[in-house]
Amino acid sequence: MLLVSFPSSLSEPLMMALSNSSRRLLQPSFFLIGIPGLEESQHWIALPLCVLYFLALVGNVTIIFIIWTDSSLHHPMYLFLAMLSGIDLVLASSTAPKTLAVFLAHAHEIGYTVCLIQMFFIHAFSSMESGVLVAMALDRYVAICHPLHHSTILHPGLIGRIGMAVLVRGFLLLLPFPILLRRLVFCQTTVIGHAYCEHMAVVKLACSETTVNRAYGLAVALLVIGLDVLVIGISYALILQTVLNVPGGEARLKAFSTCGSHICVILVFYVPGIFSFLTHRFGHHVPHHVHVLLATLYLLVPPALNPLVYGVKTQQIRQRVLRVFYTKGWI
Repeated sequence: MLLVSFPSSLSEPLMMALSNSSRRLLQPSFFLIGIPGLEESQHWIALPLCVLYFLALVGNVTIIFIIWTDSSLHHPMYLFLAMLSGIDLVLASSTAPKTLAVFLAHAHEIGYTVCLIQMFFIHAFSSMESGVLVAMALDRYVAICHPLHHSTILHPGLIGRIGMAVLVRGFLLLLPFPILLRRLVFCQTTVIGHAYCEHMAVVKLACSETTVNRAYGLAVALLVIGLDVLVIGISYALILQTVLNVPGGEARLKAFSTCGSHICVILVFYVPGIFSFLTHRFGHHVPHHVHVLLATLYLLVPPALNPLVYGVKTQQIRQRVLRVFYTKGWI
């Protein structure tokens, strides 16, 4: 039998809901607190999250539609951008609906299997996004360092194989997460101090041995983040070396400008992601509500900002968007 205990800091309404859910022991479920310590303010926090989710949906669907319908944009940079937008749609939609339901409708309970599925999609597609960012860095490297061979090196067949490799890597590396979690026993508490089912947040609830889960989670994080950041760093070091050898300041500025959008997206994705990873394992002095809030924003801010960054900084995308608005008579 599950022995459910609750943190003393929870508000009375949450305690009542938790007590009710703890009686249904035949179907184990988890209870998502949301943002611990800010339960009374979560409906206000939900407002900017709604805006971010709306921007992510509209922006990424627009990017995919424009690239799909305009054959002149069927080049490596834009095809990788379409992949990124598709991944961002899944990533945002795996997180936002349940998080907003917790904040606005107090739908705190989530089924055990549903929790594992959500956790798998969040981590798998985060890995895929990192892989696409690596592919985009390699595209910039080839475009700047080997411009005459860009189209022959990154031909459509290779782009398709890269996309498939990113997809398979994400699924294969993260599939053991839910499989290993199903081996654990949760006998003390099923209360997750988070707004969604995050891997380490669920692992910490188990009262059985979790060494394998923790070790594998750490190995995957180091492999994905460490290897991808290393490849991106090497790519941009070679790009920088090539650009500095280009005569003329205007030519250098033009070369750097082609990488501007990608660098912005890299920073938006990796900086909060690395911070969230480190605080989950080593940041014991970081307030828990700060960590949960930043972890939630980490999954919604990049999908919302990526289309805006590329829409503003990429002339071809910006022109196609404006053309659509002019055609529809909206501006």
